[in-house]
Amino acid sequence: MNERHNTLVCAFYLQSLLITAYDINEWIYDNLSLQKNEVGMAQVDGLNRHVYIQFREGKRMQEVLMKPNEHREFRHKNDEIWKVRIEAVGLDTRRVRIANLPTDVPDRVIRMGLGTYREVKEVQAKNGHVPT
Repeated sequence: MNERHNTLVCAFYLQSLLITAYDINEWIYDNLSLQKNEVGMAQVDGLNRHVYIQFREGKRMQEVLMKPNEHREFRHKNDEIWKVRIEAVGLDTRRVRIANLPTDVPDRVIRMGLGTYREVKEVQAKNGHVPT
């Protein structure tokens, strides 16, 4: 599991027309005034109409976020204009449920296993599991 560092999400309006990958690529560089060497990766989540943009440097990401208007516009080929919400992305505190865990598994084993991904803040007992 990788944490998303220096990443923005551009949330396009769900009811807007479908947008091609080419159009998104052009929009990223034209509308956000980015240079190709500033972007490490762009990922499209078509179902949710989200585009994730990972910056090579956090400073540049902050500059884009600090522009006066956090909403940008996307002009479709039919001249419809839709707002695009832009915000920083990160993995904050997450709750993880482990199904069918034997009751005799010690908390330290759970902490050690999950600790390779993120810091484990707390292990809660459920369904007869006794914290150890």
